[in-house]
Amino acid sequence: MGSNVMLFGWNRSIPGREKLSGEHFQDFVQYMDGLQKGGKLQGVDVVFLNPHGGDLNGFFLLRGEPAQLEALVASKEWVAHMMRAGMHLQASGAVLGVTGKMAMERMEMWKQLIPK
Repeated sequence: MGSNVMLFGWNRSIPGREKLSGEHFQDFVQYMDGLQKGGKLQGVDVVFLNPHGGDLNGFFLLRGEPAQLEALVASKEWVAHMMRAGMHLQASGAVLGVTGKMAMERMEMWKQLIPK
């Protein structure tokens, strides 16, 4: 499995828009499932964090090759889901990242950049 990921996270539903959040969550899960079954993503994990007083309370972790993730964020469907999320979620957003071996490579790169 690849080391490239995208995290789509959020804080919480905007008060009064919880029903919209629940409906969109179901739609988004189906969308992610379809992408995974269609081979457009390698994997998807849904994570809800326990209450901790922070601004990140849940996220989807999407795994795929760089080209898969780039194609995803360029698609009209992804943009529409991000627009919908912005209408009912506080502090929603997506960011690319790496895991596994690539994370270790980034750490080594970071260490090399530390002034001696």
